[in-house]
Amino acid sequence: MTACNHCFDACLKEENVKMMAECIRLDLECAEMCSYLEQALSRNTPFVSELAAACVKICESCGNECKKHDHEHCQKCAGACLTCAVECRKLVA
Repeated sequence: MTACNHCFDACLKEENVKMMAECIRLDLECAEMCSYLEQALSRNTPFVSELAAACVKICESCGNECKKHDHEHCQKCAGACLTCAVECRKLVA
């Protein structure tokens, strides 16, 4: 979530923001999903598997998009997202 929010903010400051549009969109989606999953887990949601599966898909999409960009913030975000996807996959029943 933190890496995505940082990447989102940094992408908005890049020279060619239009080229970063998909990265920005996925950063926001991913940060929101990770935040929601964290909150849901803290309240012992009965939907762990379903939410974790959605988080895997979104984190992988964001990570794969960020990998396409050479910016340091994108590369860090890609690593964080793909690691998060691996961890969320462990929660999918």
